Amino acid sequence: MEKLKLRHEIKHEISISDYIALRNRLKFIAQKDSNTDERGRYRIRSLYFDNADDKALKEKILGLNNREKFRIRYYNGDIRYIKLEKKGKINGLCYKRYTPLTVGQCEQIINGDIKWMRFSENSLLVELYAKMNFQQLRPRTLVDYIREPYIYKPGNVRVTFDSGITTGLNSKELFNQQTAAMNSHAVKKIIMEVKFDEFLPEIIRDIIQLGQRQNSAFSKYAACRIFG
Repeated sequence: MEKLKLRHEIKHEISISDYIALRNRLKFIAQKDSNTDERGRYRIRSLYFDNADDKALKEKILGLNNREKFRIRYYNGDIRYIKLEKKGKINGLCYKRYTPLTVGQCEQIINGDIKWMRFSENSLLVELYAKMNFQQLRPRTLVDYIREPYIYKPGNVRVTFDSGITTGLNSKELFNQQTAAMNSHAVKKIIMEVKFDEFLPEIIRDIIQLGQRQNSAFSKYAACRIFG
């Protein structure tokens, strides 16, 4: 298995006025993500996995230092590039592993046809197979939101603003843009996430004024599970 790259992650729930002020500061020193639209944003759709005992949800709510969750994710409605992701924490530091999926593979996983993963040469697919088999992980909740990302190369810093968070409740229709998030409840939050490697450059720390905000354990998955 590949060596995990551990990163720091800080989250803050912020107001609209905070968002506007922070965005106006960041745009002078940080780069936009090349995958964004003309407004500097992109839409993310994720299908999160959990089991009947709500393992992933409970680990998040309890704030366990070592935890994990699986999701299938794609961007801007473009199904040419879909990822299976495993996001986890080890002693409070974050890591992410991912592998590409096809539409057909996604549909097989959603429909419970998972035997093919057992014999895959991809370790992440084998791990998901094992956990769907032995932990009874299943696709559980759709989550949509808009992300506005900023990149600052020193320290490998990524600052993102997530808004317009909606949920498809228990819908598994990952590729149906009409029935899931459009008719769901909205979570009215703006979430700033700051991710970095070993250090956070002083210029970024000053801009986002971390010392004046309380860190948040906000989880888009957990927030959307409130509704079902």
